[in-house]
Amino acid sequence: MGNRLTDRLQNVSGKELSAILSKIAKIDEFKGWWRGTSTLNPQALGRLKRSIVVTSTGASTRIEGSTLSDKDVEKLLKGLKTSKLKDRDSQEVAGYAEVLQTVFDSYKDIPFTEGVILQFHAQLLRYSEKDKRQGGKYKSSPNKVVAFDRAGGQTVLFNPTEPSLTPIEMRTLMEWTHAELKRDESHPILIIANFVVEFLAIHPFHDGNGRLSRILTNLLLAKAGYTYMPYASLEKIIEDHKTEYYIALRTAQKDGKSPKAEMARWLHFFIDVMVRQIEVFQGFLDSAPIDSLLSVNQGKALALFDAADEISTKMVAEELGIPLVSAKQILNRLFELKLVKRVGAGRTTRYQR
Repeated sequence: MGNRLTDRLQNVSGKELSAILSKIAKIDEFKGWWRGTSTLNPQALGRLKRSIVVTSTGASTRIEGSTLSDKDVEKLLKGLKTSKLKDRDSQEVAGYAEVLQTVFDSYKDIPFTEGVILQFHAQLLRYSEKDKRQGGKYKSSPNKVVAFDRAGGQTVLFNPTEPSLTPIEMRTLMEWTHAELKRDESHPILIIANFVVEFLAIHPFHDGNGRLSRILTNLLLAKAGYTYMPYASLEKIIEDHKTEYYIALRTAQKDGKSPKAEMARWLHFFIDVMVRQIEVFQGFLDSAPIDSLLSVNQGKALALFDAADEISTKMVAEELGIPLVSAKQILNRLFELKLVKRVGAGRTTRYQR
């Protein structure tokens, strides 16, 4: 694939590229804040993650034609019995939720390899009697991407990679993605956005390509440090902008896998979804009851004000039996939540309620 991403970015105007990089900077600012200061109550995060699995599963399967509401999805997952999964919508929901939960729980330990992609695909289809034989196997016949009109006619939107070339193109795509992420010359968000376009242009499987692309997007972004992925649904935002999603994808795929492919619209869409995801998550953080956001140690540090008008980093460390650096992080978090104010500076810094 060479420097295909670099070539494609050269087709993006300077003004558009500047706007794209400005949005990425905002995303990275939140990423840094989340990694550096956020230590929410694990129980609160666990509840939120479970709700996002439901929301994301419902949205991702509806993008592909499912009719199940989030309430239907939640009910199905709570009483999941594989013997009762008679309809295709339920089967797709069960498979997607299982794989997404695995990604959310274990992304740090999941290698991004071709074998993992095949494994995820098999899991996606494992509950479908009709499709599970194809699970984890590349396509064996052409799979044109078509659109149907109201009269039942169809229009070919694009022709994916031929079955005989699919394994080599997937291998090449994986090697390129690993190399680009390791080189650290292009921003990881741009690399991941390009991966999604390439993956869907290859369309390596007979079924499940769209769903799997969204699973892999969550995995790649989380592994790239965007660890808030499990707490705000990327899939829901895509569903809410489904028409724009497909138009942006088709525009990027118009010239196939050519370096001349028009990427600006897709990059704007991909990054705008991430910006909106942060806004949704920030809205949750701003509206959630304070007690549900505090970790155990943050709650203990705040309770010190019951016996003192002021506290210090050293005092928190001694009272809680934790390192000074941890005490400082706790107080920084309470400051950001506007639960305490700083008095003084440097070593003399004190905190008041």
